Amino acid sequence: MNLSINTIVVPQGAEYQAVCRGLQQKGSKIQVIAIPIGTKDVLQTLVNRSFKFTTPQRVLIMGLCGSLSQQYSVGDTVLYQDCCNLNRQYLNLEPELTTMIHNKLSLNLVTGLTSDRPICLASHKRKLAQQYAAEAVDMEGYGYIKELQRQGISVAMLRVISDDLTGNIPNLSLAIDEDGNLKSLPLASAFLRQPIAAIRLIKGSLIGLKKLQQITTKLCLM
Repeated sequence: MNLSINTIVVPQGAEYQAVCRGLQQKGSKIQVIAIPIGTKDVLQTLVNRSFKFTTPQRVLIMGLCGSLSQQYSVGDTVLYQDCCNLNRQYLNLEPELTTMIHNKLSLNLVTGLTSDRPICLASHKRKLAQQYAAEAVDMEGYGYIKELQRQGISVAMLRVISDDLTGNIPNLSLAIDEDGNLKSLPLASAFLRQPIAAIRLIKGSLIGLKKLQQITTKLCLM
């Protein structure tokens, strides 16, 4: 693999499984680390996941995200050039690695925003887009970029849109536990309270996960 990506970091659960399937199709030996949803205890997570340092180390953060722009719809893949948190602190992704991925996959470069909670309303996403001049929102990126860069590791981030500005998704705030897992009963309850939004979320997630698997396989061909 010309990009020499040593490790992929991806949220645990369905996103992790999609990335693993994409790698297995090509027999790739890239290390994959599953992380909790959110950015709580980032350093401890990397230690607990037996993060193996090699030299040179290049890490690609992958996963699903929400769109903050009319330009990007469900299934679109975006490559972060920089990422900010809710305090308007910005981090640039590693330029060389990002440029190589951009050139190979012809992905659009965006500014990403990392939120400490799920963003479920389309109106809230539009407001965030105006406040932060960002095109995509996730729940893990900023914290992991900051810690990995602190340790001298080159980091790029690629995300697939699973929900956009055409409608709302259910409020998932109560469905994520302290360990960054989705809880089945609160998730089902949120779906029952907002069935139309739930259908949007399920459809978008299925499309996003399929695209995440496909883009991972493409990465193996580089």
